[in-house]
Parts: sequence; structure tokens; C-alpha cells
Amino acid sequence: MDNIKFEVINKISKINFKYNNLKKISKIDSISPPSVFIGSKLKYPLVNVGILSPLDNIDNAWIYDDAKYWAKNDFGISDVIKLRDNLLNSRFQSKVSDSRFSKRFVGIAQEIAIASKPVDVEIELKRKLNFDKRKDKVLMHQGMSAPLKGARITSNVKVHKKVDRVMNDEIKSKEGIEYLYKNNFDEYALSKILSVGVLGLKKDKRFVPTRWSITATDDILCKKILERVKEYKWIENYELFFGEFMGNCYLIMLFPNVFNFELFELYLPGSSWNPSQQIKASTDYENFFGRKTYASNCAGGYYASRLPIVEYLNSIKKQASVLVIRIETPSYWASLGVWVCREACRKTINGRKLKFGSKEELLNSAEIIAKKKFNFDIESILTKSKLLDKINTQKNLNEFF
Repeated sequence: MDNIKFEVINKISKINFKYNNLKKISKIDSISPPSVFIGSKLKYPLVNVGILSPLDNIDNAWIYDDAKYWAKNDFGISDVIKLRDNLLNSRFQSKVSDSRFSKRFVGIAQEIAIASKPVDVEIELKRKLNFDKRKDKVLMHQGMSAPLKGARITSNVKVHKKVDRVMNDEIKSKEGIEYLYKNNFDEYALSKILSVGVLGLKKDKRFVPTRWSITATDDILCKKILERVKEYKWIENYELFFGEFMGNCYLIMLFPNVFNFELFELYLPGSSWNPSQQIKASTDYENFFGRKTYASNCAGGYYASRLPIVEYLNSIKKQASVLVIRIETPSYWASLGVWVCREACRKTINGRKLKFGSKEELLNSAEIIAKKKFNFDIESILTKSKLLDKINTQKNLNEFF
């Protein structure tokens, strides 16, 4: 990992030296990771469709857009920012329905998004580069952008036969995503494929803004897995997981009960979304029957955090009520998108596990760990929990026998 990271970062420095004045760039010969970004800032049904690529033809281009690899190899915030800052978004405007037609650049963007390996591309820009540093809770960090004048794929595009099959079948996009997930495509590949409008019934195919496709993919996969999880027996013990990634600290508590899910997000002063001196918080909850509305308080972070936990329950073939507390510390000084929530949760739920014989022991240990590890008192959060209130006040059948 260190060798690959060093080689890429070193190459970035050389590229920046080569293009001393980045604003003068008009043509590049590059490799897309492969990655495409569908922007949602225009008035719907108009969208910006962007081909993402480094400024030069670079080995290991995949590393620019591989969140799972970053998490597995403990990349730091500055490492990810350096990669994303040096990724160019060459974009063009399109109607969402244009994904059904062979319009200019549409086919190129779609080919890149469905590719299983990096794609060689030639890019010509209309105007100088724009450096937009706005942060976003859902999306990955964005670097440079410019309007696209011309684009050409200069290598053979490799498309997995399962993707090709789903694209050409008359099935709903939800069914296509579920089929590909069953065949080992992860949520990152699936949200990318969903965004470029190649899934679904022919009459319904359309571009989906990337921020929507990420959350939609997390939600579709989670609901499908929950169909199985809700039929499993309850876990036998009370379980606690705790972990940290990129300044995002997680406490995950599992209770022997039917599936419920509650997330509290706490933003400490000085963290990426809280420049104030007071702690800020948001929360969302769902019972056994699920949500009927979007989790607007925690937004995409809710769906990104829920997926790996439900995957874990399915892997152990057990059911539980799940209370999650996310503490965003000042160490998370730059917002990088909900992939951080997903991977932080994944690292936590697949890490160290503590088991307890009672709810009181679990909650007491969670309070001690939060105070000791993260210097935060969670008692006020626990008193506001809808999930705990339900567990405390509702009797289940086991208590009558």
C-alpha cells in the first residue's frame, strides 16, 4: 500500500510541476479510475454529467476513486484530499432522459461508469479549470471542473458480463441492483452504475444525480437484506462495538429484540460541520416496519451507517435492535462524504466486540468507553433514545413465560 500511495502522490507532484499554470490546461490524455459524477445543482431535469480523470496518464488510476481501499489501508484525510483535488471533472449538461439516447458524450460517460477497469480517455476542455472547494455531507470531496468540449475513449472498455446482462434485461433498476449485489458487486460500483441511467425498464431509464444514487443504493440493498434479518432469531447477549476512522468515533449497541435502528450524530466543536463552540446533534429512527419518509436529519449518513450493520447481522444470522452513536471529533477537519460513515461503521462492527448479560451492563460500559475514549458523556443522548424507551416500556412474549 505505502509503495502505491507514494508512487501516486509523487506522480501528482510531478504533474502539478509540469502544469505550472493549471488554468491554461485545455487538453489531457488520461485514465479514468473509472468514475463519472452526475451533478444535481442544475434545475431538474437538467444535470451535469462529468467524466472524472487525473490530469495525466497515470498508473494505478483506480486509487483516485476507491474508498474501500482507502479505509482498509488507513488513508488519512490529507491523503484523500490530495487524490481528489487532482481529479478533473470534465462535464457537460444533459437532460436526465438523455441516458436512453445516443447523444453526444452520453455514451462515453456510460461506458466509463460501467467499466470494470480504468479507461484511457482523451479530454478537450471548453474553458479554463474551476477550483470549487465547497464541502458536502454526502458526496466525495471534489477538486477541479471544466466544461467538456471533446472526449474520446482510446482503449478497449471491459464490461462485466453480469452488468451487460442487467443493462439489456427488461427489469426494474431495484431488481438489477439486487442481482448484481448478489454477484459480488459492492455499493460503490452499484451507485455508479445506477447514476448513469443504464438500469431499469427501457422507458424509465434516466440519469440519477450521484448524491441520490449513493443513498438509493444503500437503501435498496439494506431493505433487501432486512427481509432475511427480520426472520432470524434474536442475538443471545447484549453487544457493544466501538471504533474510530478519520476522526469519526462510533459506538454500536445491539439489544436482543426485533430489528429497530436509531442513529445519533454528535458534532463536537471544531469538527468539519461544526465551527461553533457548542455541541450539535441530529437523530433519526425506524421501527421494525421501516421508515416511510427520508431520514432528513442525518440524511445520507443514516443509510450509509445502517448498511454495514445490517450486513453484519445477516452474516451471523441474528436479529437485534441497534442503537448507534456517531461522535464527529475535531480530527475530522474536512468533510469527505458519507463513505466515511459507511467505512467507519464497517470497521467498528467488524472489530472488537464486548458481550454483556444485561442491558444495564451494556449501557454502563458504553458510557464509560465514550467518556474514556472520546471524552464525551452520552447519558443525555441515552435519555432521549426512542429505541431505549421502546425497549424499557414494551414487554415481549418472553417476559410472560
